[in-house]
Amino acid sequence: MRRSARVQSVFLCMILLAVLAVSIPARSASGIQITPDVVYGHKHGMALTFDVFRPDGGNNVGILFMVSGGWYSKWAPPEQTMGLFKPLLDKGFTVFAVRHGSSPKYVVPEVVSDVRRSVRFIRLHAKRFGVDPERLGVCGASAGGHLSLMLGATSDAGDPRDEDKVLRVTNRVAAVVAYFPPTDLRPLVKEDSPYRVHFPALRFDPNEADAVSPLQHVSPDDPPTLMIHGDKDTLVPLWHSEKMRDALKAQGVATDLLTIKGAGHGFRGEDAQRGNAAWVAWFEKHLLSPASKPSAEQ
Repeated sequence: MRRSARVQSVFLCMILLAVLAVSIPARSASGIQITPDVVYGHKHGMALTFDVFRPDGGNNVGILFMVSGGWYSKWAPPEQTMGLFKPLLDKGFTVFAVRHGSSPKYVVPEVVSDVRRSVRFIRLHAKRFGVDPERLGVCGASAGGHLSLMLGATSDAGDPRDEDKVLRVTNRVAAVVAYFPPTDLRPLVKEDSPYRVHFPALRFDPNEADAVSPLQHVSPDDPPTLMIHGDKDTLVPLWHSEKMRDALKAQGVATDLLTIKGAGHGFRGEDAQRGNAAWVAWFEKHLLSPASKPSAEQ
């Protein structure tokens, strides 16, 4: 943690390393319908948005990708980020690139609330997006992996009495893939933690760490969960994924951990290809079925 600028840069680029208001849809040359900047909520006068990438002739499965590194959530033109999702788009999945209230303005508990809302919104409007609300997967890398696991481990049924119709909807997802995720934030948010110094999103009351540590919320009804982690990762050590895998197994949840030998925080070359293959295969196994094939109406 001595090179804070380098570490923050690693997190800001995490979505590249891992994979590596209504807008008007546009169709790319590759046959992907892009709907940018869909507003799924507001906070402090600002919009929370996601981009939608829907391949022609795709299935009815939706994958939420958490655009988050160090709990920073960076916007980029969707035409420039579409390549990140090619492994999923090639298999017919619709991808939602979800942005949240970003560090340094917002801390982790606030970020978790945002991404929960994104799931509720997509489920509420599933017909509009051409996806089955019961076949939603979620994925991300590092902080995005943490958020993915939080969605898997801490879903609720929604509040049927809430005035906001989005909040009446469940935020449950059906499958999770997390690249090198922090799973226990308790040691990271201690007052003397170097992580807390270099990552503003971790500067919240340590008493709240249990609530936003997915490792503390594993239960038998959690969705099938895959983690992908390098055994030489010094930023988010492998034990985070190992402990999460063991906890999920103990609860009888379908889970696996792909350990990339010699890899650090982010993969390249053959390591990235192995991760991508496992990432897509997990969603194919747990989300695709005959009912997922496109209908005549779609």
